[in-house]
Amino acid sequence: MTEKEKMIRGELYMGSGAELSGEHLNSVRLCREYNAIDPVEKGKRSEILKELCPVQGDNVHIEGPFFCDYGYNIHFGNNVYINYNCTILDVTTVTIGNDVLIGPSVEIYTAAHPVQWKQRATRIEFGKPVFIGNNVWIGGNTTICPGVSIGNRTIIGAGSVVTKDIPDDVIAAGNPARIIKRLDTEYSL
Repeated sequence: MTEKEKMIRGELYMGSGAELSGEHLNSVRLCREYNAIDPVEKGKRSEILKELCPVQGDNVHIEGPFFCDYGYNIHFGNNVYINYNCTILDVTTVTIGNDVLIGPSVEIYTAAHPVQWKQRATRIEFGKPVFIGNNVWIGGNTTICPGVSIGNRTIIGAGSVVTKDIPDDVIAAGNPARIIKRLDTEYSL
């Protein structure tokens, strides 16, 4: 099994090999190109984003600057809006559902490192997938940690650190994020 296959499966892998290093450099190049394009050139931005993140639905919009490790592990649904300065470390799958709003300076991490220092010193790493459901709103300056799932119709308050799964239909906030309110599924402000 290749290091890339191990990485995508969430197993221990070395990211310093030729294949992954080359793919990471390509992602860095595409992010730089995307971030440098004039926002009025929507067609060109869309082309680069599709090359960087080929698994995406309709109407995906990301304000620059945007950064990611590989891009191909990010799966976007329809009608996704990501505000300025988002970083996604996508060593394994990040799934973002339909009708998702992500505030500025949000960080989504799948990358993790061993707890034991001797193993960590070898530079081996692993990933845990992140799942964000449909109709989710992630407030600005939120960090989503490896292995977290965020349920449908949920709101994550600004400045939160999400370390554990968050269910459907709640508002969660804080460090670590915790449920502060259950949401009625009917319309309200």
